[in-house]
Amino acid sequence: MNTQRNGKADKNILVVGNWKMNPLSIDEAKKIVASTKKILSKLQRTAVVACPPAVFLGTFTKKASLGKTNSTFSPGSLAFGVQNIHEAESGSYTGEMSAKMAVNTGAVYTIVGHSERRKMGETSERIAKKAVKALEAGLLPIICVGEEARNDEGSYWAFIKEQVKASCAGIEKAGAQKMIIAYEPVWAIGAKEAMTPDLICEIVIFIRKVLADIYGSEIAMKVPVLYGGSVNFQNGADIITKGQVDGLLVGRESVSSVGFVDLLKAVDGAGAVA
Repeated sequence: MNTQRNGKADKNILVVGNWKMNPLSIDEAKKIVASTKKILSKLQRTAVVACPPAVFLGTFTKKASLGKTNSTFSPGSLAFGVQNIHEAESGSYTGEMSAKMAVNTGAVYTIVGHSERRKMGETSERIAKKAVKALEAGLLPIICVGEEARNDEGSYWAFIKEQVKASCAGIEKAGAQKMIIAYEPVWAIGAKEAMTPDLICEIVIFIRKVLADIYGSEIAMKVPVLYGGSVNFQNGADIITKGQVDGLLVGRESVSSVGFVDLLKAVDGAGAVA
């Protein structure tokens, strides 16, 4: 995830905005996208993915790109994703959307296993099936993992390990090179402050070790690992540099036109290698 710039290796950063069930109108959604597009030409290291509610997706995707995805992202680019997919290709699943439907609506990425979905009862086994189906359809899955709480005994380490392994079950080595892991500690989501960068760094190293056990160290080092949980323009740069993540999964700040642009500016500068 590095590029050469003026003889130096810059760190490419991926910032994913999960809009959740916001905003309320298409006009508000257009304002968010418009403000993001204005900053793209100034981003030298950062690629952006917006995941609006599915009802808004077709407004922002071009017909020429429908059904086509790109397994790489480049600085200054904006792609769109969906917040969830169903593991079946089609059928009697009221209110659901398949991976192929998402692709044919212009999505390039899909979030799977977000903590809010897990809270509704989604298991890691089901999330793995969604990730596999996403890859088959050409979507790039952003697989969310993270513990609900921490304790002095450190049992959360085993929890994260099993969650990563179970959520990636069925994904072969070729598919692993197209997936993204988003670490989002549930206890930090919506909190006043994000998890400290040094603790984030520990988890990133641990997740890569788990991935290395499954796919080998070479592939494990190539899988982008993002952080999500109370990210904003004030802490984003530190999380990138000190937390050693490859990007961010942003919630509430992603639907703030001003805040999200400020966040992109901050993290883009954090990607430069002195």
